[in-house]
Amino acid sequence: MNRMFAIIEREMRKFFRSPVLMIMSMMLPLVQLVILGNAFGGKIKNARVGVVNYDNGPEAVKVLEDFDAIEANAKTFTTIPYPNERAARIAVQTGQLDAAVIIPAQYSQRVLSQDAPQIGLVVDNSDQFMSSSIESEMQSLVDALNAPLISKPIDTSIALDTVELYPYIAYMKFLLAGSIALAMYVSVMIGGGMLYIDDKARGVHEGYLVTPITGLELVMGMNIAGAIKAVLAGISLTVIGSLMAGLGVIFNPLLDLEMLCIIVATSMAFNGMMFLMMVRVDDPLVPRAMFGVLNTLLFFPSGAIYPIAAFPKWLQAIAVVDPFTYAIHALQQVLLKSAGFVAIWQDLVFLSIFGLGTLLIATPLFKRTL
Repeated sequence: MNRMFAIIEREMRKFFRSPVLMIMSMMLPLVQLVILGNAFGGKIKNARVGVVNYDNGPEAVKVLEDFDAIEANAKTFTTIPYPNERAARIAVQTGQLDAAVIIPAQYSQRVLSQDAPQIGLVVDNSDQFMSSSIESEMQSLVDALNAPLISKPIDTSIALDTVELYPYIAYMKFLLAGSIALAMYVSVMIGGGMLYIDDKARGVHEGYLVTPITGLELVMGMNIAGAIKAVLAGISLTVIGSLMAGLGVIFNPLLDLEMLCIIVATSMAFNGMMFLMMVRVDDPLVPRAMFGVLNTLLFFPSGAIYPIAAFPKWLQAIAVVDPFTYAIHALQQVLLKSAGFVAIWQDLVFLSIFGLGTLLIATPLFKRTL
C-alpha cells in the first residue's frame, strides 16, 4: 500500500506543479457553460417581420394593433411595412426579413361576413427555431382574433391545466450537469490519458518495475491518482458553476453528499474507460488526436444538450452504453430536482460497475505491454 501511495503522491505532485493543466481541464467546460448557457434556451427577440397590407380596413387595423402590442411587450418581432408581396418575399429570401405577413384584399369584409378570412405568413424555414417561434406567436395572435367578443355563459370547451413541478429552469442550469461531467472527462483525458502516454514513452513505467512496485500497485496507483484529479475538477466546477447558474445545492449538506458520490463514481468510470483505451497505445499523438472524436462521440449523445428521446435508434444505442449518459442524468436529478438517492442509485451502480469492469479488463493488457 505504501508503494501504491507513493505512485499516487508522485502523480499528484506532478499534476499540481503544472497549474496550466488544472486550468485547462476546467476552461473548456466553463466557457461552454457561459457561451452555450446564454446562446441557447432563450426566447426569440426582435425578429424582423415584413407586413404587406392590401386591405387597410378596420379588421386589418386590429391585426396591426396586435403587432404593435407584441412589439411593445413580448418583443418577439418588430414589423416593417412593405408595399407588395413580391418585395416582401424577396426580402425573406435574401435574409433582410425573417418572415412576412400578407393581409389580403377584402380581409375585413371576409371577417365581418365570416367568409373564411385568411392571413398569409411567409417564413424562412431554413432556420427552424426562428420560423417555429414566429409561427407560434402568429398562431397565438390568430387564436386571439378568433375569440368571440362575448363569451358563452357556459364554457363547454376543453382546457388543459398544466402544473409545473419545478420553477423556471434556465438553460444554463440545465447545461451545468453536462459541463461538470465534461470537466471530469477533460481532466482524465489531460491528466490521465495524455500524461500516461507521455510517461510510458519516456520509459517511466518500465523504471517503476525495477523497483519492488508490482504491476497491480502501479495500475492502481495511476488510476486512483487519475480519479482524484477528476474529482477535484468535478468539485471545482460544481461550486463555480452552481454559483454562476444561481443554484443553491452547494449549501445543502445532503445534496453535497449525493453530488460527491456522483462525482466519485463518474471519475472512476471515466478514468477506467480512458485507461482501457490508452493501455496499448504508445504514440503520444494518439490521445491528442482522439480528444475531439471522443468528446463528440460521448458527450453529445448523452442528453446533456438535447433529449435522448429525440435521437434516432442507433444514437440511442450509443447513449445506453455511454457513461456520460448516466453521469449527466444523476447530476441533473440532484442539481435541478434536489432528488434523493432513490433517483440516482441506478446511475451510481452503472458507473461503479463500468469503472471497475474497464479497470479489470485493462489491467492484464497493461502487464503484457511491459
